[in-house]
Amino acid sequence: MTVPTKTLPSGAELPALGLGTYDLGDHTADSVRAALDAGYAHIDTAEGYHNEAAIGEALAEYDRDEVFLTSKVLAKNLNYESVIESCEASLDRLGTDYLDLYLIHWPNPAISLRETLQAMAELHDRGLVRDVGVSNFSAYQLSCAHHVADVPIAVNQIEYHPWFQRPDLVDYCHESDTVIEAAAPLARTAVFDDEVVADLAETYDKHPAQVVLRWALDNDVVALPRSATPEHVRANADLDWELDPADRRRLDGRDRDEPVYDTPARDWTSDVYGIEQ
Repeated sequence: MTVPTKTLPSGAELPALGLGTYDLGDHTADSVRAALDAGYAHIDTAEGYHNEAAIGEALAEYDRDEVFLTSKVLAKNLNYESVIESCEASLDRLGTDYLDLYLIHWPNPAISLRETLQAMAELHDRGLVRDVGVSNFSAYQLSCAHHVADVPIAVNQIEYHPWFQRPDLVDYCHESDTVIEAAAPLARTAVFDDEVVADLAETYDKHPAQVVLRWALDNDVVALPRSATPEHVRANADLDWELDPADRRRLDGRDRDEPVYDTPARDWTSDVYGIEQ
């Protein structure tokens, strides 16, 4: 598997294909093992996924320095001390002394973004995180983050797939040199039934997931598919082939402005807030 990478402000190389681990439950460790055995080098988690310990268990069997590891802090924990404590707790559960990337999982207007990013800078200065970023930020929120951050905002992880392409936000990310990561890049399998996706899967003799993931990579987006089935994890990595530009444009034309996960309820202290992806 040959996967392109994105160079982050620290100089680290972010693999453009990673394993998303939301809602994997008891399958988490096996999915991580399947991914790493298949050649993935990028694992994405969050404190809100409640699976960091299982991921740490699997990672202990591999060379940590060969794996790009991301976690996220919940929106309810964005005050200064809580960010520090959340990161340290994530590191403990993951069994590592650093994160390659640490993200604000969802914006929280009840807590100062400047305060949150000061804590992220502290973690960066201490060497606990190599790069910092955000998740589920609008273009305006991302602009604010860039304006007040003491360390570069490397990534914005957003919902992105053929039915929800978000051109204005994508354009701003590109203009601000912010890497786009696609959460729910397969729209939770909903796009498999799209007529163009199905037609291209037949044309290229590929699974619909492979077609959509290849399209995301071709659009300069880091894809984070999740699967609880090891064979699907392995199949999602079969991307050493090309989409014809005309076929890529057909997928570009499938945008419905239709997300598959909802913005969480505005309960900033809820344990559920910030993990719906």
